[in-house]
Amino acid sequence: MPVQTVLTQRLGLAHPIIQAPMAGGGDTPALVAAVSEAGGLGSIGAAYLTAEQLRDTVKAVRAQTARPFGVNLFAPLPAPAAPADMAPALARVAPFYAELGLPAPEAPAPAGTSFDALFPTALDSGAAVLSFTFGLLPDAAVRALKERGMLLAGTATTVEEAVALERLGVDLVVAQGAEAGGHRGTFAGPCEAAMVGTMALVPQIVDAVAVPVVASGGIMDGRGIAASLALGACGVQMGTAFLTCAEAGIAEVYKQAILEAREDETRLTRAFSGRPARGIANRFMEAVEDAALPFPMQNALTRPLRTAAAKQGRAEFLSLWAGQGVRMARRQTAAELMARLVEETEAAVGRLAG
Repeated sequence: MPVQTVLTQRLGLAHPIIQAPMAGGGDTPALVAAVSEAGGLGSIGAAYLTAEQLRDTVKAVRAQTARPFGVNLFAPLPAPAAPADMAPALARVAPFYAELGLPAPEAPAPAGTSFDALFPTALDSGAAVLSFTFGLLPDAAVRALKERGMLLAGTATTVEEAVALERLGVDLVVAQGAEAGGHRGTFAGPCEAAMVGTMALVPQIVDAVAVPVVASGGIMDGRGIAASLALGACGVQMGTAFLTCAEAGIAEVYKQAILEAREDETRLTRAFSGRPARGIANRFMEAVEDAALPFPMQNALTRPLRTAAAKQGRAEFLSLWAGQGVRMARRQTAAELMARLVEETEAAVGRLAG
């Protein structure tokens, strides 16, 4: 019998599984739609899209499924102050640009997050859920979402952040453990102080807030889903497991890196974006870590390099975002992964009940 929770009931899902939003191209319309069609919640990581691209993505998802999906944005952040001297950061990445046959890097312009430009389109997208990370939303945005009947989900890496999200009015708290791949959602303190593992974080947040909690970080199979439910979560959000699906939009060399990685080979880094994120360690990460510009300036500085590296199959220059559960990654379609997760979860719950 499929596992049902408040998450499945409120969203009309068959299974309490959310495909994590993966801004940057990993969550293609085909992946989002396939997860939703299989009874989970597919999610569009929209933070790096333009409003027009988001509209096109939503249209492509809707052409493949009528089931619920989500849209994710970065919370509005002020533009960072540009360093007085960008020369060291440019000099650090210049050899890598040259190695890939690119022109010398240029200083990126300071820029804030894309929330204001994307929010109206996200509001009109027909998404069932608007999720966000890196902070809190303006009160006006929360009111607008409530008026549309969209569920609001925010990312927390500590109990303090979860309480702040509940006060804001979110319907769901995504508890992001330290094992999670990609960017850390920390916003109420230093990232280094918020590296709490999923198994420790989830029950403490469940005890601290009245809204449902979604577990995220290091969850790769049905055992992890069952464990999350046992800790009090209403569902799980999974990213790395979906990156090696056939529909995922990352480069083949990136997928292969995940499939070959071990659990001890991921690191937190600011090298690619200027904000702490977990990925598989590589040459660029190790060489640039101590010379990164603030987010999102470093992200703009490294984007041409990452684009070229993906085309050339050079994993050593890619931001290989992945969580600590990488050994459990498998090649399959999203539908096959969803079916396996459901079967494994039911088996794990059955073993516990027996």
